[in-house]
Amino acid sequence: MKNSIKRLKTFLILWSTQSLSQLGSAMTNFALMLWMYEKTGSALQTSLLGICSYAPYVMMSIFAGVLSDRWDKKRTMLVCDSFAACTTLIVLVLLKNDLLCPVHLYVLNAVNGLMNTIQQPAGDVSMTLIIDKEDYQKTSGLRSFSQSLVTIVNPIAATAFFSLFGIEAVIFIDLATFAAAFITLLLFIRIPKLPQDEGFQKESLFDAAKVGLTYLKENPMILCLILFLAGVNLVASAFDAVLPAYILPRENGGEAVLGIATSCAGMATLVGSMIVTVLPKPGNRIKVIYLTMLFSLGTENFMLAFSQEPFLWYLSQIVGWIVVPVMGANLDVVLRATIPVQMQGRVYSCRNTLQFFTIPIGYLIGGFMVDEVCEPLIAAASGDSLVRRAFGAQKGSGAAMMMFILGVSGVLFCLLFGKILKKYHFKE
Repeated sequence: MKNSIKRLKTFLILWSTQSLSQLGSAMTNFALMLWMYEKTGSALQTSLLGICSYAPYVMMSIFAGVLSDRWDKKRTMLVCDSFAACTTLIVLVLLKNDLLCPVHLYVLNAVNGLMNTIQQPAGDVSMTLIIDKEDYQKTSGLRSFSQSLVTIVNPIAATAFFSLFGIEAVIFIDLATFAAAFITLLLFIRIPKLPQDEGFQKESLFDAAKVGLTYLKENPMILCLILFLAGVNLVASAFDAVLPAYILPRENGGEAVLGIATSCAGMATLVGSMIVTVLPKPGNRIKVIYLTMLFSLGTENFMLAFSQEPFLWYLSQIVGWIVVPVMGANLDVVLRATIPVQMQGRVYSCRNTLQFFTIPIGYLIGGFMVDEVCEPLIAAASGDSLVRRAFGAQKGSGAAMMMFILGVSGVLFCLLFGKILKKYHFKE
């Protein structure tokens, strides 16, 4: 045990401080989502926050990985964190002067998304460089564990501070956690440098990016997994856009209930992360990946669509999210063990573009369908109609209808891709 802790010392320090900073950022994002829905009452306008965050991520990620492979990993992370902190400071200044409006948040979220685009491949490769191969599954479980804690704590803490002290208090916490993570990375973390290929350094961004795309083309198992997760992300991001519109306007809903529901997802992933750290190596990691997603998408959406009580909303979050860390850990092992470390930045960035391009589309579809299709359809339906009997008649019932649509779509997609993925078997 002592040898394991000593071996993972650098990882544990970096992981814990970065997780603390992620908590602060997540609290700010949640509080801004509450602020936006409070100001506009629109699922579509609120979902635009997510769209603006992910659009630069999708468009620029393929080049960000190339830059990450060329640049110093630690320096890249420090610079990107600093820019992200500046966007948070700008939000605070606008709030203090009563000037903040939705368009400001859209622009600042886009800038923040661009910084995340560049930082993520650098952070992913850094983790590979500071941990041994034998610790991949364990450290993946720990990272999932911290993400779960963030998901549990941030909505409750953000809602409490937002209600009691205003959004400014949430932003101050975000800045304090950023400072702690920045100082730790700057002064106490050493990330090994990779030997640089002089030919790669002279390549253009487009030529270097092609290397990642070529690798994926020559490795159909990895490409197929990425496309599968792209479909899952489409459904999941639409769900994220629909959930606030499902809970916030209901008489038995509101900010606190949304915070608890989101925290239940975090508690479920926390339990799932703990399970991952002790699970034996599965016989077929590919099968585990698509079966866990079939279970998740095939339970949570339907439970929410046909329930009216907060307890059942909380339960649906737990059921849907508990298997997500199992999927994530197995995917992480497959990618890290298959892709050469010298290429991981480029390949991961191509993966990010292909796997996450559906997220802004999902946000747009979810918000549009609630505002423009499902809610008007429920409102126009007669009192004894099938849709009103199934989903209710109050505001938020259109979002329930959209949950049902997402459930059907998710199950059909997983069943279709499951047949394709069955022919692949990852050998460790």
